[in-house]
Amino acid sequence: MDTELHTLLHVHTTRHVRRNRTAMSDRYQGFVSTPIGKLLVKNLGLPNPTRLERWTEGAPLVDGTVVLGGEGRLFPTLPATLDGLGIASTQALDEGQQAKGLVFDATGITDAAGLVALQEFFTPLMRRLASCPHVVVIGTPPESVEGSERVAQRALEGFTRSLGKEIGRGGTVQLVYVAPEAEDSVDSTLAFFLSPKSAYVSGQVVRVGAHGPTRTAPVADWTRPLAGKVALVTGASRGIGEEIARVLHRDGATVVGVDVPQAASELQALMRELDGDHLVLDITAPDAPQRIAHHLREHHGGVDVVVHNAGITRDKKLANMAVDRWNSVIAVNLTAPELITRELLDAGVVNEGGRIVGVASIAGIAGNVGQTNYAASKAGVIGFVESLRDDLPDGITVNAVAPGFIITQMTAAVPFATREVGQRLNAMAQGGLPVDVAETIAWYASPGSGAVNGNTVRVCGQMMLGA
Repeated sequence: MDTELHTLLHVHTTRHVRRNRTAMSDRYQGFVSTPIGKLLVKNLGLPNPTRLERWTEGAPLVDGTVVLGGEGRLFPTLPATLDGLGIASTQALDEGQQAKGLVFDATGITDAAGLVALQEFFTPLMRRLASCPHVVVIGTPPESVEGSERVAQRALEGFTRSLGKEIGRGGTVQLVYVAPEAEDSVDSTLAFFLSPKSAYVSGQVVRVGAHGPTRTAPVADWTRPLAGKVALVTGASRGIGEEIARVLHRDGATVVGVDVPQAASELQALMRELDGDHLVLDITAPDAPQRIAHHLREHHGGVDVVVHNAGITRDKKLANMAVDRWNSVIAVNLTAPELITRELLDAGVVNEGGRIVGVASIAGIAGNVGQTNYAASKAGVIGFVESLRDDLPDGITVNAVAPGFIITQMTAAVPFATREVGQRLNAMAQGGLPVDVAETIAWYASPGSGAVNGNTVRVCGQMMLGA
């Protein structure tokens, strides 16, 4: 993979046009919607990406009906759960009616023969899906069961990943493994995966209640779930960090943005706009963890959400890699989040029910030429999540996102052919937006996600690279 193409896969540190997402539009996607574009798509078999629906304030979570199926632990309560989220559900569509979502409870499948229930439910419905549908299969964590049931539950991963690659029309497919006793803790996860907030997340496997808490706090207001919460976002002045700050503010949080002195003016302007707070420092400085902890304690009484977004790249093939390139990337992307998190936890600054979120990358899963340092740091973020998930106190959780191709100003400057390859290497045949990463982090941050712990979710349109 050449330098320009692999650069496309780690754009979470780059600037994007503030609030003007149309400026980052996909030119190819616009072309194939024209009469000549449609003709070429039809005759040449070119990719024809569906324009994804994304959630806007005031809109319902699901604009349509979700069809429920299966037999298992969660099925009896699913209608009430969705009703509580304002989502209409049914077990059978009326004639001519389309489904905006599908939820299949597969926790009752105990052997390989029982997997035919997937075919019996989904096959008749695949031609009755509306545009940009969202599909969720619910299973039992394979590691929590034995024998034939374990075999059957593990098989669900192959089914959902394959369905994600063939559903088309901008659809998404996820597998949610729900641990025993966590049946009442799926609200926020279903709200996210059935709604346009998860527009660019597909083919993912998420565990609810498998690590740590199986219960969640009630959410008083699903439109502002973070009201009264304090959120720390590093690298907040631009790019995906800026969008994270905006979405967490939208959901009610007071945002404390952190960035380097070179970005101070942008950081201050953004935090003024969001009625937030800011802290200007280099997160790799020896006293940075203590300064951050002191600021949060003294000015906010603690912190509820910690997002380790700051990151850098210093690309070279390993044969030409200087030690300073290696060390700087590891220091910013991995060591600093570890040290800051440890200080916040040891000093008791993270409030009960707090959320810690790391930003990994598809590069940390699939690897990239010229990025041994960056890929190591981002795989390390995933290891950071796995090392903490079973040892956190007070209902605190830790999770990560792994962005793929996210459209920014930087990617717009990449030569057309290189950019096209990067954008089409996923099941949706298009790039994502910074808001797609931010919405995933907001789901993790919700009080209703207390049983969502130890996960790494790729925000990549089900990229063809990596698992």
